[in-house]
Amino acid sequence: MSVEGIAAPQSRPVLEVRDVSLGFGGVRALTEVSFEVRKGELFSIIGPNGAGKTSMLNCVSGRYKPSSGRVFLKGRDVTGLTPNTRATLGLGRTFQNLALFGHMSVLDNIMVGRHHLLRNNAVSGALYWLTGARREELAHRRKVEDIIDFLEIAHIRKAVAGTLPYGLRKRVELARAMAVEPSIILLDEPMAGMNLEEKEDMARYIVDLNEEWGMTVVMIEHDMGVVMDISHRVMVLEFGRKIAEGLPDEVMANERVKVAYLGIDDDEAAGENAA
Repeated sequence: MSVEGIAAPQSRPVLEVRDVSLGFGGVRALTEVSFEVRKGELFSIIGPNGAGKTSMLNCVSGRYKPSSGRVFLKGRDVTGLTPNTRATLGLGRTFQNLALFGHMSVLDNIMVGRHHLLRNNAVSGALYWLTGARREELAHRRKVEDIIDFLEIAHIRKAVAGTLPYGLRKRVELARAMAVEPSIILLDEPMAGMNLEEKEDMARYIVDLNEEWGMTVVMIEHDMGVVMDISHRVMVLEFGRKIAEGLPDEVMANERVKVAYLGIDDDEAAGENAA
């Protein structure tokens, strides 16, 4: 499962964030944050609570519009585009707090992720519904079945999403994000609230998404063991500012990261070594 020791992909950036700042009234959530994510990369964003991690994903996905700065997806400036438009350009997203339709089945929740792929041309609509609707529905169902098999949730496909245990609901939300057929997927704390076995399973799915399905992954996650084990590169935020970026080992060795994120200062580190 680990990608430790594997160099990050060196292809062109699929996501570029340039000097993004975000404010809410007098509160500064992000301050001039810039980074790039290359095609095929598994890129993680870490930082203490309140560091601005989810705010950054919201700027990338279109839920928030930056106060200043630009966001580029595959070289296109998407700063002013809606989340739905960004989805059509290949951007998928999961949320820190589950956003499933609790009254709907697992299968229907996943199908919702494909709504932007459905044809809705008003001129050809009548003819389409007479000739092609059934074929398109079957094609979408096949895609969804592939996702269900990949995430090993066939046994709950007809279950009402709101009745499922938390770990399975997180998996269903990942399935819905995959249904968008994204080239880049944003994962906001995909393992939050999970037990060890569930975390191991989710980490395996994320690595396989990246390596076998070819999806570029941008992930927020608090489990440092997982982040350092599976990420190609890591960026650290503190109070809305970027304080470090690089390979996992480089970031872990950064003194500022030790103080800001891990709560370890030089004196403590010296004491631990002496002991």
